[in-house]
Amino acid sequence: MAGLPNFSLPHGAALVTGASSGIGQAIAVAIAAAGAPVACVSRGHVDQQETLSLVEAVGGRALALTADVTDPDGLADAVARTEAELGPLAYAVNNAGIGAGGGALDLPLEDWERVYATNVTGVFLAAQAEARAMVPRGGGAIVTIGSISGHIANRGLRQAVYNSSKAAVSHLTRSLAAEWAPQGIRVNCVSPGYTLTPMNARPEVADEVERFADETPMARLAEPMEIAGPVVFLLSDAASFCTGADLVVDGGFTCW
Repeated sequence: MAGLPNFSLPHGAALVTGASSGIGQAIAVAIAAAGAPVACVSRGHVDQQETLSLVEAVGGRALALTADVTDPDGLADAVARTEAELGPLAYAVNNAGIGAGGGALDLPLEDWERVYATNVTGVFLAAQAEARAMVPRGGGAIVTIGSISGHIANRGLRQAVYNSSKAAVSHLTRSLAAEWAPQGIRVNCVSPGYTLTPMNARPEVADEVERFADETPMARLAEPMEIAGPVVFLLSDAASFCTGADLVVDGGFTCW
């Protein structure tokens, strides 16, 4: 009989992109609480002090790094610094992404390309840089962050570019999982539903947020830490036979 499930993260360091706020910040804190030192990657103009303080508050160790996920050289440097300062890279979460809407008939090409550059190319480039470090050590675990918008066309929202980019993340995850399984790398996706991030806490979207809650069987939005828990599970040895999965965490929204 196999051993009992182990939900801790004892095998090395972690790297999280888009870790300065919201879901990415919660993921970084949860990873630290599970035992892994964590590199928090964001673009240069973002202040990461809050994330670092929250990691330290749970007894963890964090490193703030600057990189744009569309820049392969910057990502390679971030991975190298993570390993130099925190230890061998065993875990990674590719969370950086941007939201975007607008009717498809009038959507400028530059808006389409900007969303895909971050949400799809950025996820691939980050995973590539992480896997290049993991392969020589026999493997690791990568989680991508998708969205329920990769599974449904959200009622009342015109965002074909965002929806299709998140669908691409889901299938990219499956493709990398199949390709990298022989190298010992597990790749899974978490697809959050509507979540109470700073963007959704603004007074001007209160009516829309109330509608999202009303349309969710659990009758509320997720807290960011409720997304972080499933991410930590998929990184951990408790999910050792999970790869290529897309775990929808949406309070039942896609049940209806």
